[in-house]
Amino acid sequence: MAKGKSANTTGNQLEVAVETVLSNKGFEILRYRNWMENPSLYGSELLLKNVPFVTIYGHNGNTEFLLVSEKYNLRIRIECKWQQSAGSVDEKLPYLYLNTIEAMPEKNIMILIDGEGFKAGAKTWLKNAVDKKLYTDNGNNDTNIMLFSLSEFFTWANKTFE
Repeated sequence: MAKGKSANTTGNQLEVAVETVLSNKGFEILRYRNWMENPSLYGSELLLKNVPFVTIYGHNGNTEFLLVSEKYNLRIRIECKWQQSAGSVDEKLPYLYLNTIEAMPEKNIMILIDGEGFKAGAKTWLKNAVDKKLYTDNGNNDTNIMLFSLSEFFTWANKTFE
């Protein structure tokens, strides 16, 4: 299997894991565009897929998920980044981070990052950026970024949706 295809497959497995966990917690999963056509057809506990936003470059971008829960009063955009072997995902982390604080409209953003293929220091850089709120007007940005591995996401979901 070619490297790009393998990366897509493993990245998709991370997304499938998110869908499985949240489906088991009672969330209905559907494409964002279908929901936007007629939101009244659907419930209030949703995991919307392929959610658009305008990037820091002014281009159309998409995020894997938007979690919407009336019951838990949540609206969380979820980005999934998996790096199983050496590749370019880690080089996109600063771009992802800047999009979370400057371009994504939600105030709660979750980044799921996992896999052992990230370059040394890449995950640490992202964790430090999130913890210190780097590049956000001296840390005054009110975006709440949660940074989780897949197992940490499982724990969060289990505690949040008990």
